[in-house]
Amino acid sequence: MTARHRTVALAAFGAVPVVLTVLAAAPAVAHGSLTDPVSRVSSCYAEGPESPESAACRAAVAASGTQAFYDWNEVNIANAAGNHRQLVPDGKLCSAGRDKYKGLDLPRADWPASKLAAGRHTFRYKGTAPHKGSFELYITKDGYDPSKPLTWSDLEQAPFARVTDPKLVNGEYVFDGTVPNKSGRHLVYSIWQRSDSPEAFYTCSDVVFGGDNGGSAPPSPEVGGAPAPTASAPTEDQTAEGGDKSTADHAGHGSHGAEGQDAAPAESAPRMNSAGADLAETGGSGATPYLAVGGAAVLALGAAAVFGARRRRA
Repeated sequence: MTARHRTVALAAFGAVPVVLTVLAAAPAVAHGSLTDPVSRVSSCYAEGPESPESAACRAAVAASGTQAFYDWNEVNIANAAGNHRQLVPDGKLCSAGRDKYKGLDLPRADWPASKLAAGRHTFRYKGTAPHKGSFELYITKDGYDPSKPLTWSDLEQAPFARVTDPKLVNGEYVFDGTVPNKSGRHLVYSIWQRSDSPEAFYTCSDVVFGGDNGGSAPPSPEVGGAPAPTASAPTEDQTAEGGDKSTADHAGHGSHGAEGQDAAPAESAPRMNSAGADLAETGGSGATPYLAVGGAAVLALGAAAVFGARRRRA
């Protein structure tokens, strides 16, 4: 075996563990959640699913379990196709009718909240797996009572913000909207409807206008009249740390009906490639980067086998 053949063979053998490492490190894929104003599920995940700080998040974890919050970015309906009011029942808007996320529907006046003011506001939606589509943001009507289950009739009829295919900036969809004049505690409800799939995502974000933290509703007994905590979005480190516990890889989606029970898997969701490009926008398959890397592994193994055979013959 020549020195050149030995060099190539060693390179081939050396490539195998590197390629396999890349395959093993392929991240789980999920989709996203509103982070400004902070959604309930994002806020509770940021507090830590194992030991949340706020009474509301502790109650939500007790109702749903911790996995719902490690999967904070997949509160979805796979086959929504714009039929949100038909598919999501009253009282289950925050969970999108999914039993997995039922803790998010708890009627309480002490959910961690974000401050919000009337007028122009820049909204941010963390997109952990971007897709083309439209966002609609609704806000609760005057007289909203957070201590009662949220219903569709609690929301203003028309969205106060609507945008299609907003820009993705540093992993977040960023878009502006004009917030209506409100006072006290309210809720912003977001619907992200994909245009490349019937799938849609839903969030509830508790907000406070002015200095009144509770609005017209009495505070929950758990807080004894004390102000509810301020909501915080997950940091990049928190998102990365919880990634290995997430089951929201979306190899298939549940199809969710009016009863809120997860059913059979539907289509596979588009993924991002290793450079962060949106495969949904190009029509690429989520398997493409992994197939390419897997092909490289096969070629490396094949090359190693060929050179090994030549060496034996020599």
